[in-house]
Amino acid sequence: MAISHSPFLQIAASAIATIFVGFGVNAILRPDNALTFFEWEAPKSASDKNLVDNLMIIYGVRDIFMGLAIYSAAFFGNCKALGWILIAGSGVAFADGAVCWNQGKGEWNHWGYAPMLTVVGGLLLGVLDRV
Repeated sequence: MAISHSPFLQIAASAIATIFVGFGVNAILRPDNALTFFEWEAPKSASDKNLVDNLMIIYGVRDIFMGLAIYSAAFFGNCKALGWILIAGSGVAFADGAVCWNQGKGEWNHWGYAPMLTVVGGLLLGVLDRV
């Protein structure tokens, strides 16, 4: 069996999807807690807090979408689509980290897992199938 069709990679992708969905639900239901993953504090003023809470809903929906896209590709067994979705997810993690880096801290909370998404995505695309 080619490495790209390994059941382990499907399980790893599903675990990643579960993490994304969990982060998304957390961002929607507990926006102040979700801000801690960026090492940011909730704003003090009511209007700023309302804006940030609403932006965290957008962020949460984005993460839930990424998780559901991963689940869908894994469920239907499309390794190429699953691989590219994971690689795209690593781009999201990199961008989140870049924003944190620009703010002065928190980047490694995102940059730390981006390579894992790239590696699992690349394996699903078959980069080691010929080895």
